[in-house]
Formats: sequence, structure tokens, C-alpha cells
Amino acid sequence: MIETCPKKRMILAISCLVLLTILVLVIESNWTESPRQKQFIIEDNSTCWRREDYTIIQDCHPCTAFEIASKSQGVCVHTNNKEVLRCKSGETVSRSCDKVAWLDERNYWKFQLILFLIGSASTFVSFMRQRFLDRQTTLKIQRQLGHTV
Repeated sequence: MIETCPKKRMILAISCLVLLTILVLVIESNWTESPRQKQFIIEDNSTCWRREDYTIIQDCHPCTAFEIASKSQGVCVHTNNKEVLRCKSGETVSRSCDKVAWLDERNYWKFQLILFLIGSASTFVSFMRQRFLDRQTTLKIQRQLGHTV
């Protein structure tokens, strides 16, 4: 079907898709919040990290299933993720965090691998189909030449 589409119509369709993509990106960026600093309710936890300097002891990581189910740590209730901080006063506290960087990176590479596999399979199927069609055409031509001689 795509083989019968004229070049002008194809360029017009691609241009419309590009414009639609840009429009969706603009609309989505206007609807989402600019600063993604979410404030979570802190339960039974110090907020020293809000008023003094701190160092991150453990980066954002998922809470254990036990912490989530038992609600033993209030910070695990909101996002199921937490990071551990040490304030300048020496106090160690946990706070909720939005995203776990290594999980996002792992999901990104899984997505890329799946796309690569699907693309490779599609390419393989296309080449095999083309070989099949070429072979059918060659056999048809041979049969036609065989009948005329």
C-alpha cells in the first residue's frame, strides 16, 4: 500500500506527523509542573534536612516490601522510595524521593533492547519475504520463457 502512495502525499503525511508530535510535546510541557520538587508529608521523622546542610548517605532506592506493608517508615508510604541523609548536626534521617535513578536507567536499557530485537526481527522478516518474492518472480519468468521456446 505504501508503494502506491505518491511522493508529495508521503511528504505531506510525514510533515503532519512531525507537526502533531511537536504540538503534543508543547501541550504536555504546559500541563506538567515545571519544578518537580514534590513535598511529601513526613511522619515521625526529623526535618533537619530542610534547615541545615546534609549529605546523602544512600541514594534514592526502593523500600522493602516489609517497610511498605507494615508502614514502619512513614517515608515509604508516599512513593515507596526513600533516601537516607545525614544532617550537619549528625542526625540520620530518611525522606521520600520520586525516582530511583538506577531503576529508570535499567528500564530505559530494557526498552532499548526490546526495540532493537523487534527492529531486528522485522528486518529479518522483510529480507526473507523479499527473497521469497524474488524467487517466485524468477521461477515465474523461467516458466514463461520455458513455454515460449
